[in-house]
Amino acid sequence: MSWLFLVVSGVLEAVWATALGESKGFTRLWPSVVFAIALVLSMTGLTLAMHNLPVGTSYAVWVGIGAVLTVGYAMMTGGESVSLLKLLFLAMIVGGVVGLKSLH
Repeated sequence: MSWLFLVVSGVLEAVWATALGESKGFTRLWPSVVFAIALVLSMTGLTLAMHNLPVGTSYAVWVGIGAVLTVGYAMMTGGESVSLLKLLFLAMIVGGVVGLKSLH
């Protein structure tokens, strides 16, 4: 169950990071609301995961999932350029997350 909390929290990290950018410095209401809700839920899930998983592993997986999804979303929506090297490095992050999971 801890890994489920961790993965969902990583997804929510991508949501709040994207919403933070869309809030334009908290000047737009709905992205700011989405940011706040996703942030609280993401941190709560990370906290729950850390009850049974090491802090370092939990944090690395949480950040890795959030980073890959945030960049992937930005690439899909045109907010970030796409290159083979960038895709390779993102795949390396995914590989690291999978590797950490395989150790537990």
